[in-house]
Amino acid sequence: MSKNSERKNPKATNGKDFLQLIKTANPSKWIIIFAVFLGLIETVAGLLIPLFTMRLVDQLANSAFNISFMLLLGAILIIQTVFSGLSFYFMTYIGEAIVSSIRNRLWNHVLRLPISFFDEHQSGETMSRITQDTNIVKALITQHLITFVTGVISIIGSIIFLLLIDWKMTVIMLISVPLSILFILPLGQKMYKIANATQNEMADFSANLGRVLANIRLVKAYHAEQTEGSYGEKNVHNLFKFGLKEAKVQAFISPFMTFVMMLVLVILIGYGGVQVASGALTAGALVAIIIYMFQIVVPFTQMASFFTSLQKALGATERIQDILSVQHEGELAKIEVRNAEQEISFRDVSFAYQEDAIIKNLSLIIPTGKMTAFVGPSGSGKTTLFSLLERFYKPNSGGILLGQTNIYDFSLQSWRSQLGYVSQESPLMSGTIKENILYGVEHEVSETAIQHAIQQANALEFIDRFPDGVNTQVGEGGLKLSGGQRQRIAIARALIRNPKILLLDEATSNLDSASELLVQKALQKLMVDRTTLVIAHRISTIQNADQIVVLENGTVTGIGKHTELMETHYLYKELACQQLNNPV
Repeated sequence: MSKNSERKNPKATNGKDFLQLIKTANPSKWIIIFAVFLGLIETVAGLLIPLFTMRLVDQLANSAFNISFMLLLGAILIIQTVFSGLSFYFMTYIGEAIVSSIRNRLWNHVLRLPISFFDEHQSGETMSRITQDTNIVKALITQHLITFVTGVISIIGSIIFLLLIDWKMTVIMLISVPLSILFILPLGQKMYKIANATQNEMADFSANLGRVLANIRLVKAYHAEQTEGSYGEKNVHNLFKFGLKEAKVQAFISPFMTFVMMLVLVILIGYGGVQVASGALTAGALVAIIIYMFQIVVPFTQMASFFTSLQKALGATERIQDILSVQHEGELAKIEVRNAEQEISFRDVSFAYQEDAIIKNLSLIIPTGKMTAFVGPSGSGKTTLFSLLERFYKPNSGGILLGQTNIYDFSLQSWRSQLGYVSQESPLMSGTIKENILYGVEHEVSETAIQHAIQQANALEFIDRFPDGVNTQVGEGGLKLSGGQRQRIAIARALIRNPKILLLDEATSNLDSASELLVQKALQKLMVDRTTLVIAHRISTIQNADQIVVLENGTVTGIGKHTELMETHYLYKELACQQLNNPV
């Protein structure tokens, strides 16, 4: 697990943070009021049952029986049952609605987080926050919150009725309450720490699952099943240990509450039996006292579960807030790109991922409507320049301008809509060819435009061979297609967007000769009348570029056309001669 996801302060989250999270979900206040109202009616009905039972027992003891009284008791039992079910349903509805809102908020926030966040956190870990941690919050609301509210009312109401029936027996029973609280509160803090650690371990396990499943072919190709199996077993064993720790706490709480309840019950029956025998108390009153005792002890036991669940929810809330507190890319800038057909300027740009600078005081002008190619050794900063241009990262110093405007002054959506990107991997999403071509396009696109993009990308010949045509499923990551086919779909995707600025990151480096020729032809059509930036290892693909930039160690060491650099730049000449089979 990344260090950033570790708990820095296990007591940092409190009830206010949890309530604030719920408040931001904006649940329907009227449904909450209605659910609580239903719960109150259920509780009141439950409080009336012992009184009616007391009257019924006393009537039967006196050989008297009132059918209407029996029917009334039955009606109260039905009311309690019906309203209990309705209250549970509406409280579940509220819980589902709140968690749905939190998940939507989390998901939309995660989608807008900067690339640096994903560099530091595994995807499975983030998935665990969105799924499992929100489930913990939902469990508290749907399973425990309504029972807590009605339980408090039930306890208060039962105590009031008990005091009216026999205050001495009530005092005997209430002595157990502070004793139980004395033991439960410290255990709640311990449960919080255990639950917190369990969820962190679960996030680590989810992250590991995501990592392995996303690279399952690599795992099998290098016979790493045993290595990954051992690592996964370690995660599972850690979860097992945390589960046992939680079980130890629960193993104390549940029997302790049962012990308290049985002890109070024995005392009440013993003392109450003496009172009934002496005539100081009726049999019906003793039955009512025992029922009220259960209406106090059972909710009190449920409160122990509530506080355990609350501790878990507080930990989950903190982990959710950890993500929500990360500043997303945002839309503070509101300027729209009015004219993307302007030169792009890098002015004294420096950038470092960690400590060592990748780009160092780089200044460069990219002419509009022309092709600019970047060459240089691996690690010289070529791909980093593209990442800066796409605003995946922000320069540590200097600026990147379109015309006279810093690209960070443009709204993110407006700026990125000007860019088209084709990489050497050309990742595809699971779905159909058509869905991948239209990926990210928010406006309506005609079938004619789609077919035109497919033809321009030289993709028609292989798409027509599929029985389902553009509706063919590409598989996860596009694995059902060849590298050349994926590249041409990526080019069609760029053509549909009609970008003004085109970024090509070694778009043909992994292809065979036949596929490369088809992709090169498609790229030539794509580059027409666009500002094009190309990263290439093959000099043969960029000989006709309007401008070739040589990068070494994050700095520009040469700019010019192919013929100029062959005469003036030794490294470029050496690379070109090696690849073109010419003597140096």
